[in-house]
Amino acid sequence: MVLRMDHMNINTMNLEQSLQFYKDAFDLEEVRRSAAKDGSHIIVYLTDQPKAFTLEITWLRDRSEPYDLSDNEIHLCFRTDDYEAALKRHRDMGVVSMENEQMGIYFVEDPDGYWVEIAPER
Repeated sequence: MVLRMDHMNINTMNLEQSLQFYKDAFDLEEVRRSAAKDGSHIIVYLTDQPKAFTLEITWLRDRSEPYDLSDNEIHLCFRTDDYEAALKRHRDMGVVSMENEQMGIYFVEDPDGYWVEIAPER
């Protein structure tokens, strides 16, 4: 039996803002979308190349308060072959939330407060 990672879900208060963030920050593209017939939710699936992993973003119509992310210990991680260019891109966007030079990584924060780690290819 083979098990492989397929996707991770995060929730958003503003779907279009979140989709734009992941497009601008990580070049993710929408590959499919589903919506409840009653309009209660929309789920959008984003992926990178080579489409090995999918980020599922869920918007719930009746959600009125921001999500409690607690200590934000669960996070996504992107690896990059050009760490300095990625860091410059994210600094220019104003989304770098923490840099750890000793570990050689940094984090960005999405519009809903989720942290995303950026690490160099190793």
